[in-house]
Amino acid sequence: MILNQENKKPKPAIENFTIWKEHDTTEAQPVPMCLEQPETFSNDKVTQIEDEMEDVFEEALIDIDNDDANNPLAGVEYVGDLYAYYRKMEVYSCVSPNYMEQQSEINDNMRGVLIDWIIEVHDKFELKEETLFLTVNLLDRFLEKQVVAKNKLQLVGLVAFLIAGKYEEILPPLVHELVVISYETYTRKDVLEMEKLMLSTLQYNMSFPTPYVFMRRFLKAAQADKKLEELSFFLMELCLVEYEMLKHPPSFMAAAAIYTAQCTLYGVKEWSRTCEWHTGYSEDHSLMECAKLIVSYHDKAKTGVHNKYNISKFGYVAKVEPAYFLVQHS
Repeated sequence: MILNQENKKPKPAIENFTIWKEHDTTEAQPVPMCLEQPETFSNDKVTQIEDEMEDVFEEALIDIDNDDANNPLAGVEYVGDLYAYYRKMEVYSCVSPNYMEQQSEINDNMRGVLIDWIIEVHDKFELKEETLFLTVNLLDRFLEKQVVAKNKLQLVGLVAFLIAGKYEEILPPLVHELVVISYETYTRKDVLEMEKLMLSTLQYNMSFPTPYVFMRRFLKAAQADKKLEELSFFLMELCLVEYEMLKHPPSFMAAAAIYTAQCTLYGVKEWSRTCEWHTGYSEDHSLMECAKLIVSYHDKAKTGVHNKYNISKFGYVAKVEPAYFLVQHS
């Protein structure tokens, strides 16, 4: 019996229970969080908050030379100074975008046909890309200063190709090879005389930055893979053919070609902070306008440049659909 009494639970006293009473409504009560009124912001405040968030999550600037720090051939210590010098000197490599007005027998369409043919010849000879870009530079600089007859235009192109090859290549094209590819329209003497005239007209100034040097640096900033690189060069060579692109400096043309290539491959506007930093060009109206022109060149490309990049060697990048959205939704 004692055990049973010990196991019994004591009954709580009645006074320990409380009956629900209505609280005095005049007494201040805390408001549940779910019922609190949210803070409202003006449009300016929202914009300020968004800008602050963008600063917090700002895209990191990539050190594109870090992997080459131990490569003596990369010249990491000097690359910044080199490209600063290129940007300074590119002004002197540019020609007047209206130089064709002084030509009486040739026009911009003839120039485009000639450069398109030179691109095919360059590809057949399997020469360096530097040689092609220097050839176009020499051609335009000569035509700006020298009036050329229609029947001599191809000769001027061949000689520009010859000089560029001598400047860039270990084994440049030979004079007789150029005579052959011209179907012997010109003689060896014609080639050598035009070579003397071109060199003297240009005062032997061959060393100017072309779009090629900027393409290499900017592609590195874009962390380009093989396909992006090939598509960028395809679009860049389409620009070489177009006379209206002479109004842009080489660095801008290179940046616009890479920007358009990225948009073409990724299907969205793509221009990283690293690209902007190294190119010096932001994704502004000028870059967009140039990109639209490049899309139009890509859309109508059916000639030598298209044929060159429409093979397995270049990944058939000529078949990639142009970035029409840049034109339609800009």
